[in-house]
Amino acid sequence: MRQTLATARSLTPLFTALADPTRLRLLHLMAGREICVCYFAEVLGESQPKISRHLAYLRRTGIAVARREGKWAHYRIQYPAHAGMAAILKQTLATLHKDPMMRMDLQRLRERQGS
Repeated sequence: MRQTLATARSLTPLFTALADPTRLRLLHLMAGREICVCYFAEVLGESQPKISRHLAYLRRTGIAVARREGKWAHYRIQYPAHAGMAAILKQTLATLHKDPMMRMDLQRLRERQGS
């Protein structure tokens, strides 16, 4: 029984992170790439404080990491070491990639980056 509770507790932050539409959009944009924080608010049409709050949550849960370069932070996904949790995140990202809104976000990012 203790092992079941430990597993449930370790999954809770991941599922909480995946339960928010803004965090899902951020994760989808980071899937397979590193993104400068300067793009997120513009691409998602959200305020910078809201984006910062959600990125901080993703960092605290350990599924996003930031690298500083000058005054900018660059974010990327860091997959959990736990194989089951990593599989959940990968499947979630694969499912998101099929969503029209997520694809539009990605297109806006590409336009902003000039790629």
